[in-house]
Amino acid sequence: MVSTCDSNSANLNKGNVEEEPHVLAVDDNLVDRKLVEKLLKNSSCKVTTAENGLRALEYLGLLDGKKSSVNNNALKVNMIITDYCMPGMNGYELLKKIKESSIMKDVPVVIMSSENVPTRINKCLEEGAQMFMLKPLKFSDVKKLRCQLMQCRG
Repeated sequence: MVSTCDSNSANLNKGNVEEEPHVLAVDDNLVDRKLVEKLLKNSSCKVTTAENGLRALEYLGLLDGKKSSVNNNALKVNMIITDYCMPGMNGYELLKKIKESSIMKDVPVVIMSSENVPTRINKCLEEGAQMFMLKPLKFSDVKKLRCQLMQCRG
């Protein structure tokens, strides 16, 4: 039997009025970024997008030299979903930076890739990725993410 996350169970996780979870979506490909954004918004998530790992770190206040400062944006993000293959900093390197941060280490990170490479998938999961998903994402994938997100917010 497949468990689903309906609005009633989501409301039970939060004692007060539920607000939209905030997802930071990172992808260098504009089409993929827009697709992820649309799917997440259709699933009642607030979405912020970044076109690469450095922009994501900047948004979260985690660029080198700023590690000690608590960034308001970082406190509002409930999940990060990032592409694996990006120029400059790949998804694995971004994952490592996030997991090294005392502020962000508990925020779930989901890695996406169009390539199904078992060693890459295992490496990301061992480093702390919540999930590894194959692109292109579908609405059913986003429903799984939303369910995951509600369990993590508890």
